[in-house]
Amino acid sequence: MVDVQLLEYLEGFISEERKQRFLQILEERTTYITVAIEDVYQLHNTSAVIRSCEVFGVQEAHVIEGRFGKRLDKNIAMGAQQWVDVHRYETTDDCIATLRSRGYRIIATTPHDNSGILSDFKIQDKTAFLFGTELKGLSQKALAESDGFLKIPMSGFTESLNISVSVAIILQYLTSGLRESHLPWTLSDNEKLEKRLDWTKKSIKSIDAILARYGG
Repeated sequence: MVDVQLLEYLEGFISEERKQRFLQILEERTTYITVAIEDVYQLHNTSAVIRSCEVFGVQEAHVIEGRFGKRLDKNIAMGAQQWVDVHRYETTDDCIATLRSRGYRIIATTPHDNSGILSDFKIQDKTAFLFGTELKGLSQKALAESDGFLKIPMSGFTESLNISVSVAIILQYLTSGLRESHLPWTLSDNEKLEKRLDWTKKSIKSIDAILARYGG
């Protein structure tokens, strides 16, 4: 449980405007859908994905980094990594197992012919969307473990989009529909408190000293 007294104490160190902004944004946040990206090579692509999650209110992102190591560029993410919970994994198996344990349905994004079209896709349960590498897409392991497939319809000669563009298109479309639905997509009251405390701490430069005084 969140230490509400600590939260109230720390909120005294941030402006009322910032506090209200946190409350406003948290009303639009969701973990009902999430994004997982598998072994993306380009630093700027991973960072842009995190930024898209933040912009469209998706609170969590999952990053599989087994092949190329850490792929998050703070400069490109433009601070978005402060506001989105990023979970890192060494293997696709670990990521998918974690998502399933948390009740997510796994949907692979792929241009394959058997993929469902974005405009026809309906969210009914908690869903995690998997995105693959820039050149080869998702691994066979990820495709085999998925519960379904999804693609963005395209009318040109090009058969694929940059991963960060694909994520932005899919999230914009799906989060808009999610907010108009009757699904339980909002954060719980306790989750909102947890994020208020987390974000407030991240907003205070001398947080360690302030926490030490509070605890002392």
